[in-house]
Amino acid sequence: MNSEVNQGRSSSGKLTHFNEQGRARMVDISGKDVTVRTAVAVTKVTMNPETLEAIRQGRIGKGDVLAVAQIAGIQGAKKTSDWIPMCHPLALNGVDIRFHDNGVDELHIQATVKTEGKTGVEMEALTAASAAALTVYDMCKAMQKDMIIGPTMLQSKSGGKNGDFSR
Repeated sequence: MNSEVNQGRSSSGKLTHFNEQGRARMVDISGKDVTVRTAVAVTKVTMNPETLEAIRQGRIGKGDVLAVAQIAGIQGAKKTSDWIPMCHPLALNGVDIRFHDNGVDELHIQATVKTEGKTGVEMEALTAASAAALTVYDMCKAMQKDMIIGPTMLQSKSGGKNGDFSR
């Protein structure tokens, strides 16, 4: 089995998010060590060249798209445990949302999340990237409704007993 599949399994190969009755549970992390944990997630929003140019020139009627998307991404990371039922609420040390584009029709979003804790921040990074992308869509939908979000993926993670991952 590859490491992505093993992430949700214990060393015995059992799924960790199920109790002995086969019911969902939040994993008990009380015995895990506190380590520095970082995760980077990426996504993109594909749009018409005119939409990307309007974002770049600040011509979207709702305001500064990237500034609002940046705040949305940070808020998304902080609220991940409210959205994803089995995620632990975490004290995050940092969230960084960065944007770049291909100069034509793609806005790339990268979310980096960091904590010192007993569980990783992969879901927080994925949520941050997704929230930022959804905000871009929301702010630009009056100009273009057929924008495409994704793919959204974990780019890398470090820390924890399962070790590092890099795509």
